[in-house]
Amino acid sequence: MAESDREIYVYGIVPADVETEPDARGVGEPPGKVSTVKRGDVAALVSPVATDRALGRPEDVAAHAALLDGAAAEAPVLPVKFGAVLTNTDQVAEELLAAHHDEFADALRELEGKAEYVVKGRYRQEAILREILAENDELGRLRDELRGRPDDATRNERIALGEGINNAIDAKREADTETTAAALRELGLTVTVREPTHEEDAVHLACLAETAKQADLEEAVGRLAQEWDDRVSLRLLGPLAPYDFVVSKATG
Repeated sequence: MAESDREIYVYGIVPADVETEPDARGVGEPPGKVSTVKRGDVAALVSPVATDRALGRPEDVAAHAALLDGAAAEAPVLPVKFGAVLTNTDQVAEELLAAHHDEFADALRELEGKAEYVVKGRYRQEAILREILAENDELGRLRDELRGRPDDATRNERIALGEGINNAIDAKREADTETTAAALRELGLTVTVREPTHEEDAVHLACLAETAKQADLEEAVGRLAQEWDDRVSLRLLGPLAPYDFVVSKATG
């Protein structure tokens, strides 16, 4: 690819001593080879991209995240928002790294030995429905009244039942999320609540934790998973790049 036919895609910021794997590949078709551009104590993870091909395929988004998450397992990383492209490596070095060097260096020091972990839970549909109807006499009565009656004759009642169940799920999500957050805060972790991605999400939050103490985090989440085994499917994802804990105008 000629210089005039390519730009430089930026994934994230890492310490200058980080080395990329020889076979690391990033976004684009074909995927660009990943390397680093260094300036002082910091470096940018980058790869060439063709100027005549728009980014945004699911494969590009996945490659962006996979590269950052892989880096986060080995070193602190400041993720850059998907789609960041600069003209050439000189622009990366000067306008990104040099212009924000001290900010990046300080942030990387704060993240040393840490990564993001995501706790995600989904209610088991039949179990949570039984729980809601058992706890709410009015909803339980309405459900019983609707049994066997035609849909078109009970449309309003069925809408009311659905809204009542959804409201109950929202309340349970709030309570279960706070229970999970409290368990993680007991470990001294910084926690942020994420928006649910599904109407039956029970828990969706992120925490910043020391990778050396991942076992403690796994144990805490495991206790909740065991306690909620019949009502919530709970999982822990990570280590990941700290998407929820890096706030910088320079990284988007």
